[in-house]
Amino acid sequence: MVSATPNSVDEVLRRRYSVRGFLPDPVPRDTLAELLTLARLAPSGANLQPGSFHVLTGKALNELSQTLDDAITSGTPEVSEYSYFPDPMPAELKARQRAAGYALYEALGIGRRDTRARREQFRRNYRFFDAPVGIVVSIQRDMGKGCFMDLGMALMAFFLAAESRGLGATGIGALARHADVVHRALDLDASEMVVCGMAVGRPDPEQAVNRCRTERDPLDVYTRFLGFDD
Repeated sequence: MVSATPNSVDEVLRRRYSVRGFLPDPVPRDTLAELLTLARLAPSGANLQPGSFHVLTGKALNELSQTLDDAITSGTPEVSEYSYFPDPMPAELKARQRAAGYALYEALGIGRRDTRARREQFRRNYRFFDAPVGIVVSIQRDMGKGCFMDLGMALMAFFLAAESRGLGATGIGALARHADVVHRALDLDASEMVVCGMAVGRPDPEQAVNRCRTERDPLDVYTRFLGFDD
């Protein structure tokens, strides 16, 4: 077996995690441009290169976060831009979802019955976890399901490139729950669907939330090898 070299893809994959606590240090525009250029190198069926990235910082990010917070406080109904989770959720997948939530709340010292604290933590999604950079990811509404797969590969390429530069990031699927609010705030074209957000910045090692880790299934749970010699 070939061993990984320092800062290899193997190492970066093992090191990466969803960062939800950031230092206030700004991220230079040139760095973000480089990360997004690398992200676009991800595989793309027929080279359609689906997806657009709307990058915000400073006043623009604060205004979007405030608009979202105001909408939630006023009870604006959630929307369903697309189906993220299976409905109904199978029991084995529901168990994974709960385990991930419990791991997060345990890292934060939030009790399982403390629904108020859990709601407040969830609302931090709409503040992009106070990261210095927030990215809204959109896709053309007429793109096929396979294009979501291609966009996902571009997002992962972005995450790995960010990690290799000492930055942290996390995807924010919850943003699609208030896609209509985001759509109006950013004056997106009607042809664009809000897919998710991303929070980007330097991880704050002192924040307890960044100690949260989730488990992955062992290889034999999700893989079959056929035709190989034992």
